[in-house]
Amino acid sequence: MKLSNQAIGALMMALQKSLMEQSDIVPLLADMSFEKAPGVKRWGGKAAELVVANPPVVSLEGVTAPFVIEEVDE
Repeated sequence: MKLSNQAIGALMMALQKSLMEQSDIVPLLADMSFEKAPGVKRWGGKAAELVVANPPVVSLEGVTAPFVIEEVDE
């Protein structure tokens, strides 16, 4: 079995969330529920894929950038 693009995206969102919040990623990964993607069977060499039923939610509310990019007029 392989990870679907959705599952890979969910893992990347968990990483981004933990980096933004400066928190441990392990609880996010432990809470993920993986399921077999519907309608995908091992046929014709294509392996079944896993999806994440409860991907993490990343919110930018209350987040401020540590830097500001200023435009320079020339």
